[in-house]
Amino acid sequence: MENLKNIAPIEDFNWDAYENGDATTTVSKEDLEKAYDSTLSKVNDREVVDGTVIAMNKREVVVNIGYKSDGIIPLSEFRYNPDLKVGDTVEVYIENQEDKKGQLILSHKKARATRSWDRVNAALENEEIIKGYIKCRTKGGMIVDVFGIEAFLPGSQIDVKPIRDYDVFVGKTMEFKIVKINQEFKNVVVSHKALIEAELEQQKKEIISKLEKGQVLEGVVKNITSYGVFIDLGGVDGLIHITDLSWGRVSDPHEVVELDQKLNVVILDFDDEKKRIALGLKQLTPHPWDALDPNLKVGDHVKGKVVVMADYGAFIEIAPGVEGLIHVSEMSWSQHLRSAQDFMKVGDEVEAVVLTLDREERKMSLGIKQLKADPWETIEEKYPVGSKHVAKVRNFTNFGVFVEVEEGVDGLIHISDLSWTKKVKHPSEFTQIGADIDVVVLEIDKENRRLSLGHKQLEENPWDVFETVFTVGSVHEGTIIEMLDKGAVVALPYGVEGFATPKHLVKEDGSQAQLDEKLPFKVIEFNKDAKRIILSHSRIFEDAAKAEEKAEKKAAKKASSKKEETPMIQNQAASTTLGDIDALAALKQQLEGKK
Repeated sequence: MENLKNIAPIEDFNWDAYENGDATTTVSKEDLEKAYDSTLSKVNDREVVDGTVIAMNKREVVVNIGYKSDGIIPLSEFRYNPDLKVGDTVEVYIENQEDKKGQLILSHKKARATRSWDRVNAALENEEIIKGYIKCRTKGGMIVDVFGIEAFLPGSQIDVKPIRDYDVFVGKTMEFKIVKINQEFKNVVVSHKALIEAELEQQKKEIISKLEKGQVLEGVVKNITSYGVFIDLGGVDGLIHITDLSWGRVSDPHEVVELDQKLNVVILDFDDEKKRIALGLKQLTPHPWDALDPNLKVGDHVKGKVVVMADYGAFIEIAPGVEGLIHVSEMSWSQHLRSAQDFMKVGDEVEAVVLTLDREERKMSLGIKQLKADPWETIEEKYPVGSKHVAKVRNFTNFGVFVEVEEGVDGLIHISDLSWTKKVKHPSEFTQIGADIDVVVLEIDKENRRLSLGHKQLEENPWDVFETVFTVGSVHEGTIIEMLDKGAVVALPYGVEGFATPKHLVKEDGSQAQLDEKLPFKVIEFNKDAKRIILSHSRIFEDAAKAEEKAEKKAAKKASSKKEETPMIQNQAASTTLGDIDALAALKQQLEGKK
């Protein structure tokens, strides 16, 4: 413009001709253009120059680079710099000095990218603090625009405390420090955490040097785990174990604290290097046992909630931090081995009786069976000897059946008291666990809390009748139902069983009797007290043979006596008939044959 001022005005300028386009002056149009161009900056395409922001709105930024026209750049290219204002100097890349509309085309993004690699390397070398715009989230961290380069910000490098919501950082401009550059792949890693670590490290050293057991500090909940809570004490982390959160039982630390909560904690312990610091929260409040009702005593009734279950019992919280144990043996008058889970579960509200109370040891035992009367106190009245009841089979032994008449009242049916007739080898042959069985009380043992019971006594003793039926020497039809080494079990009429040894199982033809064979048996022994019947099959034909032999001997003896009574022939010369000789020979032969 200064050059134009040196040009003298034309006094005889023909304005009418100028308006018609025919104006002529002493200065040519080309000279005027040269004079104007000399006032403008010399720029080239694909060059980076500095420009000045002369105007801006919500969408665009107008930049003057001293050229004949200004360039317009989208505001989005400056989103990393929310503080941009008119008058700021910015770098721009000249894409085209003049497009079809005569507009200067500029790009701030490309200008930054052109110089960015040199800048990030210089920033790494000089440990320079730079600004970056967080564009978006990505796996494991964030993408940050730094000098036009997309750098990676790991999630662990955003802050010194764990980040729970990455999205709140998207769109923010923050300060960073370049921590790593991969020259081959042009990768840049930045950190915001590194900027504050140095300051925190100094704070941490100061805090650690002043740590003492019993000291109370203010901290912020940094992280919550299943086993405890991490507290930020100002650059130093400490752990409140779940058992030190509350005097009461805590199943989940979230029940007591929440993230970012400020609270006072007490230092319980730390290692020599003070890297592991144990903190307590419950220790800042009085122990609940100290506030327990001083009038509470053994025998009192209390109410509480089941907080922990075990096979051996349940822990009941009667007040926060005050618990008592109900042992499984104190849950029922029954003496059967059972699990505490059969009676209650976590969360149940229960009433119990205080059995023991030790305030010094802070221990208490409780019972719930005491809420009901002990059935053995009135056992003779409710279950007198001779009374009949229905019991439930609970267990078997080789010698009998254990049954429960009612909860807490157990009894034993001896194996010999199950049946009058059947020889029971094991109770499982007669009944089964869980089944009902009719019983009669035979004896009461109050001291040992046992009843002697019988089942067969509900019926009359059939052996009184059997004694008249199975008399010794009587013969009965029987079936061999079991073969043993010592003999065979034989089923007799009326459901009674007998026993025969092997020598009594020999049949008339000399063979041995077999299983399931039906034969006549003779009773050779009957013992009512022992409920024993001894049988013999062999004895039947043996006795018959003996009887026949005895009869024959008797007949022979009788015949012999008659012969002696016949008069002797005195005359040796008397004649003997042939018929008499034949008769005597036949009798002799007959006797010899029978012998």
